[in-house]
Amino acid sequence: MEIYDRLLKFSLFQGMSHADLMQVAGHTKLGFSKLAAGKRLVREGDYCTKLIFLTSGALSIETLSDDHSCRVREEVSAPYIVQPSRLFGISQRYTSTFKAIEACNLITIDKQEVLLLLDTQLVFRLNLLNIMATESQRLSHNQWRQAPKNLRERITRFFFSRCLYPAGSKTFYILMRQLATELNDSRLDISNTLNEMERDGLLTLHRGRIEIPSLEHLLE
Repeated sequence: MEIYDRLLKFSLFQGMSHADLMQVAGHTKLGFSKLAAGKRLVREGDYCTKLIFLTSGALSIETLSDDHSCRVREEVSAPYIVQPSRLFGISQRYTSTFKAIEACNLITIDKQEVLLLLDTQLVFRLNLLNIMATESQRLSHNQWRQAPKNLRERITRFFFSRCLYPAGSKTFYILMRQLATELNDSRLDISNTLNEMERDGLLTLHRGRIEIPSLEHLLE
C-alpha cells in the first residue's frame, strides 16, 4: 500500500485502477534509493536510461547555455519526475544537472521495464503520451505568442524561456552585457529596467547573478 500511495502521486500513474497499480507494484522491477544532500543525481549529457521519480526531498536543477554565457539554477520538490521526455527521441540525454538540496528518496524504473508498462498498461501509455504531447505543444506555441510590448516584458520572456519549471525560485548567472547582447539592447537600458524590477521586489541583483524568488510573480 505504501508503494501504491507513492506511485499515485505522479501523473504517469494517475487514472489507473487499484488492481492495475497493484500489478505494477508487484510485477515491475522498481529501484529504491536515497540521495544525500549535496550529491549529484544526474549530470547534463548523461544518457537517460530510466525514469526517476522524486518521492521526497528537493532537487536543484542547473542548466547551462551552449556558449556557457548563462547558467540557470532552479529548485523543485517532490513529487517530481526527472525529464521523462528524454527517455525516448533523437536525443536521449539529460539537458540539465540535478543535485539533492536535502536528503531525497527516489524510485527508478529502467527503460526495459517502462517498455513493458507501455505494452501492458493503457493508462500509463496515455499518460506518457500526454506528457510528451503537452511539452511539444507548449514549445511549438512559443513562436506564436504575443510579442513583448516593452523591455521589462522581453526580460521576463528571457527568464521564462530558459527555465524547465515555470514557477518558483530561480537564480540566473549572467553578466549584464551578455543579457544586453541576448536582448539586442543597451547595457544601460537593461540595467535601468532590472533596477526597476528590483525596486518592485521582483528580483535581487548581484554581481553576475540575478535572484528571482518567485518566477510567476514577474507576470504580475
